[in-house]
Amino acid sequence: MAVTVLRSLSALVSLAALVGHVAGQSVATTVTYLPAATPAPGVEPFAFDINTGAELQVQVSGMDASELEYTTENGAPYINPYDAWKIGSDGPLLLEDYHLTELLSSFGRGAHGYFEVTNAEFCQKYTMMDMLSQDGLRTPVTVRISTVSGETGSSDELRDPRGFAIKLRTRKGILDWVFNNTPVFFMRDPAKFAYFIHTQKRNPQTNLRDKDLFWDYLSANPESLHQVLILFSDRGTPYGFRHMNAWSGHAYRWMKADGSWNYVKIYLETMQGVRNFTNAEATYIQGVNPDFATQDLFSAIANGSSPGWTVYAQVMSPQEAENYTYNVLDLTKAWRDVPYTEIGKMYLTQNPTNYFAEIEQVAFSPSRQVDGWAVSADPMLQARVYAYPDTQRYRLGTNYMQIPVNAPTVPVANFERAGSMNTNGNQGNRPNYMSTLDRIMLYNRTWTLDSHQQWTGGAVQSLAAMTEIDFAQPRLFWNELSESDQQNLISNVIGHLGEVISLEVRERQVAVFAHANYTLGKAIADGVGVTNIRNLTFEYGPTWYNHTVYSDNSTIGFI
Repeated sequence: MAVTVLRSLSALVSLAALVGHVAGQSVATTVTYLPAATPAPGVEPFAFDINTGAELQVQVSGMDASELEYTTENGAPYINPYDAWKIGSDGPLLLEDYHLTELLSSFGRGAHGYFEVTNAEFCQKYTMMDMLSQDGLRTPVTVRISTVSGETGSSDELRDPRGFAIKLRTRKGILDWVFNNTPVFFMRDPAKFAYFIHTQKRNPQTNLRDKDLFWDYLSANPESLHQVLILFSDRGTPYGFRHMNAWSGHAYRWMKADGSWNYVKIYLETMQGVRNFTNAEATYIQGVNPDFATQDLFSAIANGSSPGWTVYAQVMSPQEAENYTYNVLDLTKAWRDVPYTEIGKMYLTQNPTNYFAEIEQVAFSPSRQVDGWAVSADPMLQARVYAYPDTQRYRLGTNYMQIPVNAPTVPVANFERAGSMNTNGNQGNRPNYMSTLDRIMLYNRTWTLDSHQQWTGGAVQSLAAMTEIDFAQPRLFWNELSESDQQNLISNVIGHLGEVISLEVRERQVAVFAHANYTLGKAIADGVGVTNIRNLTFEYGPTWYNHTVYSDNSTIGFI
């Protein structure tokens, strides 16, 4: 039906009475409101074209970024897309940060087996987790391993970090471990995550992977250097999924029933031994068998090899954390000098019967916690707690936890009802509120929140500073590589960075490499056509400040 223009309330009523079904078919009607033919005395005629905003945004889409000011989705100017609101320098994120929640809401291979406890005595010193309460206790797991930036159908052997997600079906509820095959990541500021992922995807104009975008981000955010060195070493192209380790990256918290707690990081060490492809080997495999890693894992399980990982914990008290060399909430840093203690072993013993049902539909989130395990104030982790379940609701639907592979193996009883694709009986005829007529039992938790963490300082808009200490671990990583591994890393970087068109980006990234190690930077500079190696300087100081620091750059104090 054509657009209908209504000039009076009576016309609206008449049309409403007439519009319905024509010849048994529904009729779609677009209504535009215009002022009455004769305005009331003293009222100026006024009409607003409802298409104004949409038409303007079409014009804006053709404008250059330098002509525009950054805004939120409602058009309000916003100071810096990389900052986040939190309490003081190391406090939790604030839900009132409308910019961050808006940003995260617009963003988003495996097998089954079990985890078995081997050191319950150690675990019980630090946590009340039922899953870790007795040696020999087995917890069913589902594991999904995948590239981070790769798309559906992309090669298993892309140079990319690997996500290593584990769903543990404990006797006290589901616990999700959302890990990576590297101990650190590219950033520590949560608002940067979505933008970073955009740079790893395709150019919006050419729909091709764009090395200029890739390196523009990394060179402007040099806290990424540690992860960049790992990525462009041969560890960036692991030999399938069985021959790599995995780390929690974030610091979580182990809690006891008396309210005491400690920071903890988890590390999984492959029992198959670490193996990696060289760049040439990975390139060859991508052409011959892009599903190599998937096939290798499936075959190993099918023939009874049962790939396994030994699981370790690193534990640090809050007092030790206060005096530690690095900020323990910084995802770009590893706890290199904190001892690893074995706590269990994990084996993959069962291939999926149906890949889509059991692997594609599995949903992981660090918000899935159990007693004795909790998140820390790590801002990246706190953002993931929000973003991951939000993504799953969008990807799989409101009731994604009712999908068999996601369903808890313990009773679920709450007041969350209905929604599309509800398949579990919608919790029957129980009251859907806190009824006094049919009371639901409430868990008697022994510990209180106020005994866990306390913060000082007000709400601040937080953006991490780049400091000299950020180069310490990249230097250690480089110095620990063998000479052949160093040469492979240099060659891998030159082959990728050398295709960047922008000389500015190449110079900036070379300067970052050279600041970590001049020999490394000079070798890369010679290979990518950079003759001027800039001298960078960074001060020593805190990673995050206890007050708002305004910056028009990507990282405080850089470029």
